[in-house]
Amino acid sequence: MFEPDDLIIEARHLTKSYQLSRHRFLTACDDVSLNFYKNRTLGIVGESGCGKSTFIRMAVGLEKPTSGEILFHGKNITERKGEELRLSRRNIQMIFQDPGEAFHPRMKVKEIICEPLINFNLIKKNEIDSKARELLEMVELPGSFAERYAHDMSGGQRQRVGIARALALEPEVIICDEITSALDVSVQQTIVELLLDLQKRKQISIGFISHDLALVQQFAHQIAVMYLGNVVEILSGKEVGTKARHPYTQALLNSIFDLNMDFSKEIVSMESEIPSPLNIPDGCPFQNRCIHCMDICRAEKPGLWEIEPDHLAACHQFNRFNYREDK
Repeated sequence: MFEPDDLIIEARHLTKSYQLSRHRFLTACDDVSLNFYKNRTLGIVGESGCGKSTFIRMAVGLEKPTSGEILFHGKNITERKGEELRLSRRNIQMIFQDPGEAFHPRMKVKEIICEPLINFNLIKKNEIDSKARELLEMVELPGSFAERYAHDMSGGQRQRVGIARALALEPEVIICDEITSALDVSVQQTIVELLLDLQKRKQISIGFISHDLALVQQFAHQIAVMYLGNVVEILSGKEVGTKARHPYTQALLNSIFDLNMDFSKEIVSMESEIPSPLNIPDGCPFQNRCIHCMDICRAEKPGLWEIEPDHLAACHQFNRFNYREDK
């Protein structure tokens, strides 16, 4: 499914810990390894506090990992500093959840969109008007919007401006951090369709972070499910609904409301609350909410085991030996 030559970003064993006091640490990401491929979308889903935003902030260089490395075309970018780091950011751009907070309120749309190009000396100031109109039309907005201010636009229009700004530098990877969460459902669909069209035209890699598994599974080529800083399952987006095996992924699927769902089927909720990230239990982090919890789950943290090609799950039910014997 994924060719090695198409690999753009390889995150290897990333861990991010924050020291809260002398003896207290919060581990936001724990040994996370994920890949971004050319012209492919990686969806990262999970509850608030699962570590997905911390991971992508490390991927774009806004956070430095405590351990691990991020390879961009085989070169470790976590070691870059100063001007070398600034120049490397041109290749990986980010679209933020709330563009209203990301944009300067006194800047016109044309200045917002073209600011990255000016910073990298890619255009002259007298070219701002024409370039801004070109970028706006690329995201299906009228060129006349270049003279507007962001606060005079709707949420969907502002998000299109954010996409135009991210693509202005022609990056190889764009990271979308919950960019549809504050939009109406109908607007969400148009934004996703726009991203997919731009991906086909520009052959870019997309990282799409969301709480909404129902949305992400519709278009992501691969999905990584995170829980309490850990990746618990990685599988094809097309196969999430039929082949998800980890109890947490299945719980997320069971929580999806659909007009075509079987309303006679009992809705099974997850028992207990998510543990505090400051007090994660030994063993499997999902143990207190899992109906399949065994003694080994309380004693030993499961690794990500391959249960079939391109499908991995961190669950003791599917270790290399027992699962293959049961198949």
